[in-house]
Amino acid sequence: ALADVQARMLQQSAGEISTYDDDVALLSRAIVDEPGLTIREGGIIKDGYNAELDEYRRISRDSKSMLQEIEEREKAETGIKSLKIGYNKVFGYYIEVRNSGADRVPDRYIRKQTLAQAERYITEELKEFETKILGAQEKIVQIEYNLFCDVRDHIKAKLASIQQTAHAIARVDVLASLAEAAVNYGYVRPRLTQDGTIDIKDGRHPLVERILTRDLFVPNDAHLDHSDCEIMLITGPNMAGKSTYMRQVALLTLMAQAGSFVPAREATIAPVDRIFTRIGASDDLVSGQSTFMVEMNEVAQILKYATKDSLVILDEIGRGTSTFDGMSIARAVVEYIEKRVHAKTLFATHYHELTDMEDAKVKNYCVAVKERGSDVAFLRRIIPGAADKSYGIHVAKLAGLPKAVLKRAEQILAELETEQAKLDAVETADVSADAADNKAAKAATAKTAEPAMGSLFTSGLSDALLGLDIMTMTPIEALNELYKLQEQAKQEAGLS
Repeated sequence: ALADVQARMLQQSAGEISTYDDDVALLSRAIVDEPGLTIREGGIIKDGYNAELDEYRRISRDSKSMLQEIEEREKAETGIKSLKIGYNKVFGYYIEVRNSGADRVPDRYIRKQTLAQAERYITEELKEFETKILGAQEKIVQIEYNLFCDVRDHIKAKLASIQQTAHAIARVDVLASLAEAAVNYGYVRPRLTQDGTIDIKDGRHPLVERILTRDLFVPNDAHLDHSDCEIMLITGPNMAGKSTYMRQVALLTLMAQAGSFVPAREATIAPVDRIFTRIGASDDLVSGQSTFMVEMNEVAQILKYATKDSLVILDEIGRGTSTFDGMSIARAVVEYIEKRVHAKTLFATHYHELTDMEDAKVKNYCVAVKERGSDVAFLRRIIPGAADKSYGIHVAKLAGLPKAVLKRAEQILAELETEQAKLDAVETADVSADAADNKAAKAATAKTAEPAMGSLFTSGLSDALLGLDIMTMTPIEALNELYKLQEQAKQEAGLS
């Protein structure tokens, strides 16, 4: 199949593949199709491969018929019709001749026992047969093991060549699979560039588009670079497709970098050094880490190791704590990536307040939504701009929450929105009327007032210090506690 290919990698693979016809024939002759679990129990070598092994198997399997053959042959050679072969535990196998036939016993018979009416003899052939039949199974296992080792050593001598063939076949398998997927699902060849740009037109999620049954998959564009759009700040409702969109961009980037065609109308993709993701909720309760702690650990690793050549996917950073804490962390993370990391970033959030961060490199995008009265339709299309609602109650309705709960949630939401509007109006009036006085008052307060509490980031360390009973500690206990406090201080200072 590879004889006439033109692609360089397929030509290389074709030259590295051997068929090993002689070795295949050897294995076919020697090894049974379904061998035992271990090589020390027999049942490995096929019948007909080794004459000695076949003989011992026949002895083990057909001992009675073989004894009958020996008996018939001895009767024919000696002419003693009453001759018979027997066995006892004292002498083993023997030939018994009645006294009436004693004058025809040949010299090769060796007398072993005299009875009242007969004599018992043995022969070299019978003793050899006895030895074989009593040790046949043990001998079979040993012969099979030795034969298996011979075959194994023969194959082992070609190990490097066989491994090279396996690698080449694996490479062909990968290329053929990618090609088959590209043909079957309408993938296109991406254009690779070194300018740091990721530009995808009508991109599709390679898995989600194939498992959808009731709806058509909605393709979306994506553009990231280091000049116009380094960070895409994506807002929009739950269940509208933000996570699918972000994973889709990461998957298409990975597929292109692996050498695959991609599900899109066209794509220009610059290779990345790593793809970092913080998506989904997980915890590590065994080691005492909450969902939010795991999230923060992962974000810390991303900010530590991401570079300008990385692709970063962040979904709902800060949702595991209070609104103000979470919003503060999310904003700080975006600012840090923009000013210090410069990685191409997709950042999905429900904090609509972050949309005011839009500037030369941070761009707002949202998921298009169509409202018809109380009904909402998620259009799955990512468009420029910021969302102003999360439609969480609508998603709760889709999930099947009781109507009473949904109605009460709508009432509470309306009250909160009304209250917030009043506060915003009062704050605006106060700022416009007393701006100068407020500034002076705030400045004076900042100079004279003592802080009501210490820094949030030292309270943990303070509590730990205050909880120590120094007078009862041994020197080694004191050193251990000091080490723990130093590690805690480093973590709180962001140094580890």
